Amino acid sequence: PALLAPFARMLGLKVVMTNHGPDYDRQKWGKAARLMLRSGERLGSKFSNKIIVISKVIADIVADKYGRTDTALIFNGVEPPVENPATDYVRSLGVEPRKYIVALGRFVEEKGFHDLISAYRQLGNDYPYKLVIAGDADHPSRYSENLKKQAKEAGVILTGFITGEKMRQTMANAALMVMPSYHEGLPIALLEAMSFNLDVLTSDIPACMLPELTDDDHFPTGNVNALADAIKRKTTLSSTPRKYNLEAYNWDHIAGQTVSVYESVLKKRHT
Repeated sequence: PALLAPFARMLGLKVVMTNHGPDYDRQKWGKAARLMLRSGERLGSKFSNKIIVISKVIADIVADKYGRTDTALIFNGVEPPVENPATDYVRSLGVEPRKYIVALGRFVEEKGFHDLISAYRQLGNDYPYKLVIAGDADHPSRYSENLKKQAKEAGVILTGFITGEKMRQTMANAALMVMPSYHEGLPIALLEAMSFNLDVLTSDIPACMLPELTDDDHFPTGNVNALADAIKRKTTLSSTPRKYNLEAYNWDHIAGQTVSVYESVLKKRHT
């Protein structure tokens, strides 16, 4: 959408762009799509009156590439979970509450689920926790089909895409949430896990290095051995439930910040 920023400015409109991250780094895009995404970022950064970024990492990228040091940092938000002790859905999957690890997302290479499955296999058949992966591919691909095959061979439980009560139960009753991603903006799935007071383990990509987490919550991206060791360590410690300070991700707070950005732009003369 930011490709249209210069045309909006030509019409005398003021423009606020939100940058959710360098989407052109995702493996799924071809050359033409990457060119369009890079062009949108460049034109939006040049012609927008104000840029909202959802993480410090993105703010640094925009500053380094385009010299825009005037960005407004406004995080993604997360809804507080509805308290629900129900367990019928998770039990129907063949798992017991607090006896499984959960991961969720689309079945694309950048999510790193192949690393997670490999790490889970390393833990061996005697490992007392099951692995549940919630998600699927938007469109079947060689990668997604191969991932499902690997999951089946490793005894991983695949739920497919789930929402609502099924998702709430899956998150609320897990022992640990794992995010082995190679690329993220500000991951909503991670914030949701934290809102459910789950212990979390993520790759050490910048987008997952939230100030609310500690060094023990991360492992070297792509290192399957380190991931397996960290999962075993985390589940042995049994740190769920765990409390996080999520004030920065409150939607009312975020809405107020966003309104302030719009008001500041509207009060200024065109630049």
